Amino acid sequence: MNDARSGEAALAASKYHEAIEHFTKALATNATAVKYYINRSTAYQRAARYTEALSDAEIAVVLATKRGARELIKDAQFRRALALFFLGQFADTEHVLKIVKKLDEKEKMLPIWEMKVAGKLRDLPEDDEKRKVTIKDVPDVELPSAPATSKPAPTEEKEAEKKDAAPKLVVPTPANKIKHDWYQNNDTVTITILAKGAPKDATTVEFEKDTLSVAFPIQNSADYNFALDPLYAPIDPAESKYRVLSTKVEVTLKKATPGVKWHNLEGDRVVEADKDESKTSIPSHILTGKTNESAPVYPTSSKSGAKNWDKLVVQDLDDKDDIEGDETSFFFKKLYKDATPEQQRAMMKSYQESGGTVLSTDWDNVGSKTVVPEPPDGMEAKKY
Repeated sequence: MNDARSGEAALAASKYHEAIEHFTKALATNATAVKYYINRSTAYQRAARYTEALSDAEIAVVLATKRGARELIKDAQFRRALALFFLGQFADTEHVLKIVKKLDEKEKMLPIWEMKVAGKLRDLPEDDEKRKVTIKDVPDVELPSAPATSKPAPTEEKEAEKKDAAPKLVVPTPANKIKHDWYQNNDTVTITILAKGAPKDATTVEFEKDTLSVAFPIQNSADYNFALDPLYAPIDPAESKYRVLSTKVEVTLKKATPGVKWHNLEGDRVVEADKDESKTSIPSHILTGKTNESAPVYPTSSKSGAKNWDKLVVQDLDDKDDIEGDETSFFFKKLYKDATPEQQRAMMKSYQESGGTVLSTDWDNVGSKTVVPEPPDGMEAKKY
């Protein structure tokens, strides 16, 4: 009832689309209410939806005729006549207006529409199809059924729609088809393991300073393991993170030293320069480097010019009676150990970026630029 009243208010306020919505809701609860069809037909006609207006008017005519309600029959036939007029069926309009006149000669709107339709027919050629009556007094239309009192059983079509709407299971990627990719920026390295269906609650990721381990179950009760030991460079485990999605496992490693460019995910084994883990580690090929018997003179950022490392090693070791291992290795260890953290960073960066041809302790000089390889005279730097 509230929808019907709201529809009448909207119709009176010329809000035709709103009126249509309200009367449609009202008819959903009372599918045989003649007045609702008449009112919705009026709203359709004023909204220029003439086919729908005719359909509602014809249903109203049939329902009103069955009831024998003369006033409702007249109103329904009048709405039918107007819909036919706007659809260009002028002979049919004239026929229905005659029915309305028989029911109520005093219908105040009748003379106006009789004049309009007469003018349209007068302008038509004698053989025009619109001069022919094609309708019956009471139309043959299928009446809507009353709303069911109980919920109907779902149709096969609706059941199929439910199945389509149900979430589809993701088939896990076989172990031999799981691949990975990676990229980096100044602060992080992101590794993407392309594996569908990795379970969130059963995926384990372990971060260590120099290692990474990822494991999750796959088909046939097997486990997939992805390990990097050692990593190319140290990371910050506390700031590293991961997430498990339906199509991949994404791991983000936080670089311990921002700005260090990774050339691979894995690197050489490293030897700690000091037992204190807070200090940076140097790759083994730096601290235990296998050098030629006579080391070349390397360029340096020192203001005093290039250094002959062999001479410096000898001078530094003159007073030492017991030296274990290679003298050059001992010198590098001592040089790195006694350096400040800033000098250690400069040594790491200059050595790695120059391919081992430059070793600088001046961070102000090398920290903000890429160290270019400077091979000794007669030698040529190669890119790998």
